[in-house]
This record gives sequence, structure tokens and C-alpha cells, in this order.
Amino acid sequence: MTKTTPTLLAVALLSACSLAPTYQRPLTTLAPAYPQDSTAAGTAVRTSVALPISSSTAAAPDTGWRSYFSEPALQQLIAAALEHNRDLRTAVLRIEEARALYDVQSADRLPALNASGSMTRAKTPAFQSSSGQSTIGKRYDAGLAMPAFELDFFGRVKSLSAAALASYLATDEARQAAQISLVAQVAQAYYTERAYAEQLSLAQQSYTARARSYQLTQQRAEVGASSRLDLRSSETLMETARAAALSLARQRAQAENALTLLVGQATPAASGALPDQRQLDAMSALPAGLPSDLLNRRPDIRAAEQRLKAATANIGAARAAFFPRISLTTSVGTSSPSLGGLFDSGSGSWSFVPQLSLPIFDGGRNRANLSLAETRQNLAVTDYEKTIQIAFREVADALAARDYLGEQVNAQRSIVEAQADRLKLLQLRFEQGIASSLDILDAQRELFSAQQTLVQVQQQRSASAVDLYRALGGGLQP
Repeated sequence: MTKTTPTLLAVALLSACSLAPTYQRPLTTLAPAYPQDSTAAGTAVRTSVALPISSSTAAAPDTGWRSYFSEPALQQLIAAALEHNRDLRTAVLRIEEARALYDVQSADRLPALNASGSMTRAKTPAFQSSSGQSTIGKRYDAGLAMPAFELDFFGRVKSLSAAALASYLATDEARQAAQISLVAQVAQAYYTERAYAEQLSLAQQSYTARARSYQLTQQRAEVGASSRLDLRSSETLMETARAAALSLARQRAQAENALTLLVGQATPAASGALPDQRQLDAMSALPAGLPSDLLNRRPDIRAAEQRLKAATANIGAARAAFFPRISLTTSVGTSSPSLGGLFDSGSGSWSFVPQLSLPIFDGGRNRANLSLAETRQNLAVTDYEKTIQIAFREVADALAARDYLGEQVNAQRSIVEAQADRLKLLQLRFEQGIASSLDILDAQRELFSAQQTLVQVQQQRSASAVDLYRALGGGLQP
């Protein structure tokens, strides 16, 4: 036993094969590069070619969140969220759970060794005793045992261990995806709150100006210089600005509550304005025509591939179930009727119990399990391909939004400037008695609407920069 068992164990560990299919990364039909400009976004997929998503090309540009979001207040919020957010904590605990499951499964590839010691005290009846009298005997045992170690000739345990490892890696990728998503959500909530704050400030300024205008119109109406229609129109415009300010105050408070939930703790009052156009351009200043294999940076794609690897390994375990399972149970020790003689010469004992189990009839269970494993692999392939396609579209959409919204911001800013200049000209004409007060009120209303729209478009431009960060896989640098 002392020479045979180690030899068999070494052969079993070194010669174990795997019946799992050889893993090959699926091909995907995507364009080799992202659109060069926004007008090409709709044709990128139609002109695609079949290519494997591979990380063999040049390294993707670094989009770590600290360099991407450079505003100090936002950086503090993101850092606090990464430390205190409960959803991210859950994702980290899921990793620990998956790591423990992998450790449990991988332990089956090594034999277990148990030490044991026992004392037995038993009474022998008189009819069983050679002396014709009942006797009380003692027995002491000590030894080492290796219980039912499976010789993994067909790779069943190896495949299960590989599947557990891939599941653990997929869980780790999911944690990274959760971190990127959290960073993007905090930035999105921050910019949303800043947009509401800026709109609220405009509404309050507009209300103050319209209240002053209403008071002047009221004084003019008292002396007959303005009509009741002018007074009511001015009052309507003033109350409209007041209602808009109240609505924006509510939305800003709700945006602050959403930001507090994401951060996981009370947040200081935010200050500052939305990032300007130059800052946004610097944030999203990535070269045009980014290679499509940059999507390898996305953790959700890497997680989908790890799930595919796990499904492939499970096929190997299902195939191995059709073949014999060989296990060994061995033990070595000593036995003695007295504790002092436990290790005396001649007290040694050993046992060697090989066991062979060959499935003959199982009602189709093994075949059904193999069919199930193959179907799950096909589902994993489909999920992997769909994840890549969705990611490619998200990047293309974010690049298109970057270009179009940038131009839209410029156009809307021109509208605001034109409306402000129009209001000044009408005020001069009103002072000269050429324009009516209704013209002034109409110009004020249109200027306020243009200012609010400008802030909304700027917020959408900020959101597009955040979407681009998330679509490109973000960054995990602390």
C-alpha cells in the first residue's frame, strides 16, 4: 500500500484529461471601427465585417474616473459613493461568495487526509466468550485516512473546478461593472442637480424682474397710462415665473435626495455650474474611429465571456458522467488493547479500498444533463454576442450625441443671445413709444424659455459625456 497508493494518486493527478469542448471565442459581425462622424453612425453596422473581438491591438485610452471627471466637488462625491454605496457593497460580498464557492469546488481536486483516534470499551456476552464468562474489553485505535478520493481520469472534477473559477471571474467583472455604473450614476445625478439649480436661479431672476415690471405696470394702470389687459398680462407672466421656480425647487430637492442615496451618506450642498463646452470636449476628447475591440474594456462583455467559459466547462462535467468513476479510500494506523501499546511493534494496520462505479441505466438522466449543458452554452453564446452588439451601439450613440449636442448647445446659445438683444431693442422702442408693453412681455417670455432650453441642452451634453464614459468601459483606477 505504501508504494502503490502514491503512484496511483500521481498518475491520476497528472493524467486527468477534460472532455469539455475546446473553448473558442465566438466571432461577431461588427464594424472594425466606430463612426468617424455622427452621420456615419447609422451605417456602421451595415458595413460591418466578421472579426473576433480581441485585445491584441493597441491598448485602449485610459478613461479613469479621476482624470475623466476633474471637478473636485464631483470627485469627492464619487469617492464617497465608492466607499459607502450599499449596492456596491453587495457586489463585493457577491465576489467573496463566488470565491468561497470556487475554493470549495477546487478542493475536490486534492485528496482529503483525516487523522483519527478512538477508544472502544465493549462487553462480550458469556455465550460468545471462549471462557464461558462475560468479559469487558478495551481497544485503542489511531491512524490516518483518505476517504473516497475520486481519480479524475475523465476530467469531471477538473471541469467543475474550471466552471467555478469562470463563475467567480464573471462575478468579479460584475462588481467592476457595478463600480463603473455607480460612478456614472453619481456624475449623472450631480449634473442633473446642477442643471435644476441653474434653471431655478434663472426662474428666480425672471420672477424678480417680472415682479418689478408688474409693479411698474400696476402704477401706470393706476394713473391710466396702462390698460387692464397690460396689467393682467404682466401678472400672468410674473406668476408663471413663480410657478416655474417652485417646480424647479421641488425637482432640485428630489435630485439632491437621489444623489444622497447614491453616495450613501449626507452630501454637502453642491455649488458650481454645469461644465462648459470646452470642459466637456476635454472630458470626451477621444480619437475618432476607435477600434471596436476597445469594447474588451467593458466588464459586462468580459463577464459574459466568463459565463460562456463556465457553460463550456460544464459540458465536460456532463460528458464525464457517462464514464466510470473511480475512487480510493485508504487508511493506515495502529490498534492495541492498551493505550501504552498503541505504537508497539506488530500493532500496525492498513486498508486499501478502490471502488469503480459505471452508469448502466439512469432513465436518461445523464443524457438530459448533457443536453441541458449544451443548451446553456448556446444561450451563453447568444448572450455574449448580444452584449457586444448592445455595447457597440451604446458607444456609437454616445459619440453621435457628443457631436450633435455640441452643435445644438452652440445653436441654442445663439438663440439666447438673439432673444436677449431683441428684448433690449424692444425696451428701447417701448421707451420711445413705438413698441407696446405686450411686445416686451412676449420678448421676456421667449428669452426665459430660450434660457431654460439652453440649460437643458447643456445638461444633455453633460449626460452624453457620462454615457460615453460608461459605454467605453470606464476606468477602475483609484
